[in-house]
Amino acid sequence: MKLGKLSIVILAAALAACGGKKPDEQAFLESLDTTQTQGPSISEEVIGDILQQIPAPLEISVLLKESGQKYNVSYLNTPDNLSKYNSNFKKALNLGIYGTDLGYTNIYEQNQDGVKYMSSIKDLADGLNIGQFFDIATIGRLATNSKNLDSLLLITTQNFNSINHYLQTQSRANLSVLLLTGGWLEAVHIVCNVSQGNLANKQLQETIGEQKVILENIMLLLSFYKDSDPNMASLLTDMEALKAEYDKVSITYTYKESTFEVVDGVMVIKDNSTTTIDITPEDVKNIGNAIKTIRTKIIS
Repeated sequence: MKLGKLSIVILAAALAACGGKKPDEQAFLESLDTTQTQGPSISEEVIGDILQQIPAPLEISVLLKESGQKYNVSYLNTPDNLSKYNSNFKKALNLGIYGTDLGYTNIYEQNQDGVKYMSSIKDLADGLNIGQFFDIATIGRLATNSKNLDSLLLITTQNFNSINHYLQTQSRANLSVLLLTGGWLEAVHIVCNVSQGNLANKQLQETIGEQKVILENIMLLLSFYKDSDPNMASLLTDMEALKAEYDKVSITYTYKESTFEVVDGVMVIKDNSTTTIDITPEDVKNIGNAIKTIRTKIIS
């Protein structure tokens, strides 16, 4: 499964799920931990291009289910940790983490766990004054019928794209970066755990290896704020240890000229180029341990 495949679908559905209520921008600004110290001005297009390369929470979950791996709630951040997140830095990171966890429970149809994560997500979103992106009327209507629970959880997950857009347009892209960073870390954390229990699955290992490029982009985003936000600077330093492990992973792109072929009576262009990812089970273990260290600091 190619990462990034579901992004357009999720974004389109997110716009339909959002209500028309105008956000309280002043309350949002007042809720920020660091409102006076801004990083350099970065266009929404630049950040958006990088964020679009980060796999959506549901993508990793779908990959795991398609690989035949069973649901394991121990991989996730328990909703019981919610009360620990008192700063906007922690709230944004863990909102991303819980978003990935929600996607994981949704794909495996673990509705009881999903409801708990949905509640935690709503609390964190309200704490960041972005709770307006959850259509309460729609959620309430779906919640009255257990058959609609998958749709209920999916709507909650889809709204992350709209939240990211709003944060960027409000010149608070730092929270958007944290949201996506948390979600990405949790996704790779889950895949690493699953992969270490199934070393014969090369697809999982390659998926972990592919994230080397994503990590570099995330670190680039974090670096924009390191001089103005000590929390961002600390997180960037932690990510350096993860990068050191990813430096051992080799990604080789081999270009081959595209060709035409007929598929179901339609002429299409076939991309014959290939990407080779050289990653070992030991690399997966070390990457997983590095992520575990970062994640423990975030969720504690």
